[in-house]
Amino acid sequence: MKCLALLVILGCTLFAPGLANPTSASRVKRSYHEPEGYWSKKLTWKEQWVKIWKTEKKLIWKPEWKKTQVPAWKEIQVPTWKEIQVPDWKIINKPIWKETQIPAWKEIQIPDWKEVQIPIWKEIQVPDWKEIQVPDWKEIQVPDWKEIQIPDKKKIWKPIWKEIQVPIWKEIQVPDWKQIWVPDWVKMGIPGEHFLGKDHHGNEYTAHDVWKKKLIWKPIWKKIWRTEKKQIWVPEKKLEWVPEWVPIWRTEKKQIWRTEKKQIWRTEKKQIWRTEKKQIWATKKEQIWRTEKKQIWIPKKELIWKQEKVQIWRTEKKQVWVTEKKEIWKDVWKQIWVPVWKEIQVPAWKKIWKPIWEKVWVKVHVHHGWD
Repeated sequence: MKCLALLVILGCTLFAPGLANPTSASRVKRSYHEPEGYWSKKLTWKEQWVKIWKTEKKLIWKPEWKKTQVPAWKEIQVPTWKEIQVPDWKIINKPIWKETQIPAWKEIQIPDWKEVQIPIWKEIQVPDWKEIQVPDWKEIQVPDWKEIQIPDKKKIWKPIWKEIQVPIWKEIQVPDWKQIWVPDWVKMGIPGEHFLGKDHHGNEYTAHDVWKKKLIWKPIWKKIWRTEKKQIWVPEKKLEWVPEWVPIWRTEKKQIWRTEKKQIWRTEKKQIWRTEKKQIWATKKEQIWRTEKKQIWIPKKELIWKQEKVQIWRTEKKQVWVTEKKEIWKDVWKQIWVPVWKEIQVPAWKKIWKPIWEKVWVKVHVHHGWD
C-alpha cells in the first residue's frame, strides 16, 4: 500500500511542471550566476508513536462472606443478696453561740454655745431681761416592736424516683424434637410368572420375579423450636416521697427603743434695750463641748443548745441481680478473599507512519548557445 501511494505521488510530481497550477510549481527568476529551478511539493513518510489502550487480565481478590458457628458468652441475670448502706437521720444536741444585742449607755461629747460678757464703752442699748415661755423639742426614748427574721428549718416531702425490679414474662425459644412421617419408595418382589405382551410374530413374552415400588411412610425426628415463657426482672421507676428539711426565715417581734421628739416649754429671758452711755458688757457666744449619755447596743454571745439532724448510714440487705456468662453458639459471617481475573485497560505505544508534504527545490539545467 505504501509503494502504490509513493508511485502515485512521484507520477504527480513529474507531470506537475506541464500543468497550469501556479501553486504546485512556480518558476523563480534568478541571476545569471545562480542555478535555475522551482519549488515543488514532495510526499514523505514520517514515523510517529501514538498512545493506545490494550486489554489485559489482572488477578484481583474479591471479598465473599462465609457463615460459621462460633462460641459466645451471653450475659444472664442471677438474683443475690447485697449489703447496702441506707441513709437515716439522728437527732443530736449541738451547742452554738448566739449573738444578741443589749442596750448600754455611752458618754459622748456634743457641741454647745456658751454666752460670755465683754466690757465696751460706747452709746449702747442697755439690755433688760424679761422672762417668756418658748416651745422646745426634747428627745426621749420610747419602746417599740420591730419585726426580725430568725432562721429556722421546715420539714417538706420531696418526690423522688426510685428504681425497682419488676418481674415480667418473656417469650423464649426452646429446642425440641417432633416426630414426622415422610414418604419413601421401597422395592418389593412379586413372585410368579407375569405376562408382558406379544410381538408381531405372535410370540409371548413373560417374566419371573418382577420388582415393583411401594410407597411407605417412614418416621423421622425433626428439631423444632417451641415458645416458652420465662420470668425476668426489668427495672421500673417508682415515685416515693422522702422528708427533707429546708432552711426558712421566721418573723418574730423584738422590743427596741426609738428616739422621739416631745414638745416642752422652757423659760427664756427676752432682751430689751435702753439707751445709756456707760460701760456695758456685750454678750458673745463661745462654743464649748458638753458630755451627754447616748444609748447604744453592744453584741453579746450566749451559749444555747440546738437540736440538729445528722445523717447516718445503716446496713440493709437488698436483692440485686448480678450478671453471669453462659456459653452459646451464634452465627458469624466471616469475610474471605477469593482470587478472580479482571480485564483492565493498560496504556501502550504503537508506531505509525504519517504522510507529510515537504517543500523542495528542483534544479533546472538550461543549455545556452555557448555551452
